[in-house]
Amino acid sequence: MLITDDFLPVPVPESLSATYLVPMTGLPKVSAKTAVAALTGRLAEPVHGLARQMLDSPLMSVDTRPISEFPELPPDLLTAFGATEEQLARLAAATHLVVVQAEYRPGWPPAHEWAARAVAAAVAESHDGDVVDVFGLQFLDPATALRSLPDEQGRIRLVDWVLVPYSSDTEGLWFTTKGLRRFGLLELQTQGVPDHLTRAWGAVMTGAARRLLRDWTDGLTGEEVPAFVQLPVLATVTGHDIAVAYGNPEQHGATAPVLLRLELDPATDPEADSFLSLRPPAGHPGPDGRYYAAACATLFSGIQPDVRYARSGDAMSQAVATARAALGDARARFVAGQLPAESQLVVKYGLPGDDGPEYVWAGVTSWEVPERIVGVSASDANTDQSVRIGAPVVVEATDVVDWAVLDATGVIQGGWTQAVLDSGEPPTP
Repeated sequence: MLITDDFLPVPVPESLSATYLVPMTGLPKVSAKTAVAALTGRLAEPVHGLARQMLDSPLMSVDTRPISEFPELPPDLLTAFGATEEQLARLAAATHLVVVQAEYRPGWPPAHEWAARAVAAAVAESHDGDVVDVFGLQFLDPATALRSLPDEQGRIRLVDWVLVPYSSDTEGLWFTTKGLRRFGLLELQTQGVPDHLTRAWGAVMTGAARRLLRDWTDGLTGEEVPAFVQLPVLATVTGHDIAVAYGNPEQHGATAPVLLRLELDPATDPEADSFLSLRPPAGHPGPDGRYYAAACATLFSGIQPDVRYARSGDAMSQAVATARAALGDARARFVAGQLPAESQLVVKYGLPGDDGPEYVWAGVTSWEVPERIVGVSASDANTDQSVRIGAPVVVEATDVVDWAVLDATGVIQGGWTQAVLDSGEPPTP
């Protein structure tokens, strides 16, 4: 095996397995084969044919057992991963579990996961039931489970298969992925992420998972399963990776790429999991958190500081007026928690400079009173050395000249002044 400083050898498991449960009251009245046959024309190929083939092979088993034979599924964890009260109530009333299990070699396609989820969804749909993904400890209604399977072009949304939970410690936030082991790859982790990057870094982790999963499956294309796959030590993540992972390839996020260093963090406890850690590239100055903030600013903002004047009556002046007129509504939605899921509110404000004001962006973290905004800087300022990416800032609302709502694909609302800078044309309110 060739080992270099540019690649990291990651061990490959000999086989992979998937397990899905379908809780029900009483015994099933429809067989798994009949349920899968009912999906003809609704489930894209090759998944539909794959599910039928695996049902007829020793690679898959479908068993119905009394629920009393199984350890209780932890309701607190199920709730943490999105279970509703109705789903938990149906689980508590269930007398039996249909257990769908499949096994397959590492590589692409992940036949064990696709076929097992398809069969479980078919059984659940035929009995008006739920699917429990044992790996992710998630409830899936049948329609959601079926939508997560590949379309006619073989495309999936990685966010339907890989979660990114996080927790807080004394050094910041600890992010991990939960789902890469479905494909044989070690889970990713990042430690010491600044608190204000909760949404943004989760999207970065998802994009990094997409990029590394592609490299991983490229290394598993041979007839024999290798003992190791060589992954690049420096992983490149782009806005396109994030957009594709969220199922929006047309919003390709034409941003500069960022580099993340891959490190193997083996578990010291035989019962614990090993991780692949994402870190700043070697030699990066300053704390890791500053690099993570800079990476998020590069990948998501699409909005840069500028030092251009807005002359009265020109397109920039109109953009500022439009943004200020809508600022109160933006605050109301932010305070009420009514902004789109997985989005962030940012504001643009002016810093005084010898050659005129420099306009920089900040992510809003708190806006308790209308006059004052608390946030963190999304860029380094040229005129004020204390304004650095990730540094806390307090912005007077009267200084705000623009605002925007961002998600993993970029600006989804606002950004009027940036539209003028990018196109030279007046923006549409």
